[in-house]
Amino acid sequence: MALLALLIALVLLPIQVLPAAQKTVVTAAQVNGTWSSKRGTIRVWALGKQRLRVEFYGLYEYNIPGGSIANLGEARGIAEIEGDTAILKPDERENRCTIKLQFVGPRLIVSQDGECGFGKHVTSAGEYRKTSSRKPRFGTEPRS
Repeated sequence: MALLALLIALVLLPIQVLPAAQKTVVTAAQVNGTWSSKRGTIRVWALGKQRLRVEFYGLYEYNIPGGSIANLGEARGIAEIEGDTAILKPDERENRCTIKLQFVGPRLIVSQDGECGFGKHVTSAGEYRKTSSRKPRFGTEPRS
């Protein structure tokens, strides 16, 4: 009987709403530097006030009978970051392109939406690894 009373009391207790899980926040040291994948390089530098300077250089190589050639693409601008995710609307793209950068530990997960104007098969989307924490040299193409 006491067990039944306890069960009824538990059922009738008001439901406690737990606070929403807090978003992961990344530091400047975690995002600053150069990130690379097989098909691209992203340079990031924290500017303060939830803003990051970002540059992307992408490459898609393929072979033809006369040798190998590549398509290129690049984007740059100031991204707004909230928590662990930054949104870049590249300069000179008239808001037709959005690049989402999510910093997850040692990885940078990137997705792309819209028309970014890159060469055929070039995309910023993918998984990147940090290759340097030093301040990037913006405005220069990556070395091969």
